[in-house]
Amino acid sequence: MQNAKAIVPKPLNEPILSYAPGSPEKAALKKRIEELKSQEIEVPLIIGGQEIKTGNMGEMRVPHNHQHILGYYHQAGEKEIKLAIEASMDAWSSWSKTPWEARAAIFKKMASILQRHEEQTLNAATMLSQSKNVYQTEIDSACEFIDFLNFNCWYAQELYEQQPTYSPDGMWNRLEHRSLEGFVFAVTPFNFTSIAGNLPMSPALMGNVVLWKPASSAVYSAHFIMNLFRKAGVPDGVINFIPGSGSTVGPIVMKDENLAGVHFTGSTKVFQSMWSYIGKNIKDYKTYPRIVGETGGKDFCIAHESANVDALVTAMTRGAFEYQGQKCSALSRAYIPTTIWDEVKEKYIAQVKTIKIGDPDDFTNFMNAVIDKAAFDTITSYINDAKTDDNAEIITGGNYDDSIGYFIEPTTILTSDPKYRTMCEEIFGPVLTIYLYDPNDWKNTLKLVDETSP
Repeated sequence: MQNAKAIVPKPLNEPILSYAPGSPEKAALKKRIEELKSQEIEVPLIIGGQEIKTGNMGEMRVPHNHQHILGYYHQAGEKEIKLAIEASMDAWSSWSKTPWEARAAIFKKMASILQRHEEQTLNAATMLSQSKNVYQTEIDSACEFIDFLNFNCWYAQELYEQQPTYSPDGMWNRLEHRSLEGFVFAVTPFNFTSIAGNLPMSPALMGNVVLWKPASSAVYSAHFIMNLFRKAGVPDGVINFIPGSGSTVGPIVMKDENLAGVHFTGSTKVFQSMWSYIGKNIKDYKTYPRIVGETGGKDFCIAHESANVDALVTAMTRGAFEYQGQKCSALSRAYIPTTIWDEVKEKYIAQVKTIKIGDPDDFTNFMNAVIDKAAFDTITSYINDAKTDDNAEIITGGNYDDSIGYFIEPTTILTSDPKYRTMCEEIFGPVLTIYLYDPNDWKNTLKLVDETSP
């Protein structure tokens, strides 16, 4: 019995550690990286709290040293997926009735575990398996993930507090939030460890049960997140961990009548196909699935001729090349007025030349490797096309090397065609395309920006 009104502590954004020379967090992280590099692990499925091994294995390689294998993971097939659905539905009956304060306490505990700075497993795993530099890792798998855990609990409390303020005599109007009657399918990306944790966590916080399929290129860090869920006290069956091929897992999950929600981050094409499938088969579900997705884009910068050139140059460099451009928020196309281009070009090229590329274990490297061979081949195909196209000129980078890791130089394409291919298509890599416009044609240029890419 609880005779108290529980109040979630008001969250604050998690401070970003510096990892400066001699700092304890740097020493702890360096040590944990070496420990993880020295071992190969085997990652099982986690279904209903049980470790399940299928024997159908996938590799977990280091992108910046692709001959280094971190371990192998078992991939879910039809039998395991159906087992996971059964386990989630079994857990639903109790988890959906668990008081929200008890659910929030579990995820608050998880945040407190991550706040122990000497515990650097998730940061080390992210740097190794996703090739992120130390700063990009710290703001992702540490700070943002902790913020998701803490702020989600706060926002859940705010949601539950929204109650009717008036009741007629003899009545008490109350609003109850019910969990979805089925399971949520969480499909998570490789590029943000925090999102990989948040997509299964947030529906679970609200009393839902989850099937979680992480990106195949980020199973390694997802495995350690799943360990944290279990360590914090998430009951068996509430979050079921089913790595595997999207073409195998997706169709089986999507056609199950108990599908009650999709929580997705990834490509626009994949999400549209999922939405389309649900719409066409809506009569087959027990309820109407809630569909939530965040997908890619073709982010732009348009500079006015009054822009501060130094600020513009830094925004272009960091926006385009942080984490090798592998963000849906990465700057991918820029519109620069002809009147300031000479100054912008000189300062921009000089700044890009200062970028260091290499192993994230060297904390002075700003850029690291792209995620895998498929990404490397796709990105470099755009660069190769630009090298032979009369409408394109490469003004920085253009070189690449996958002999050791999947390294691509920060590449900038200057085009005379505002509808050139790299102005329109999402590349998801370290490639920025620039188009020069006449500042006297400002309004039409704004229209051009809006019409060039969805």
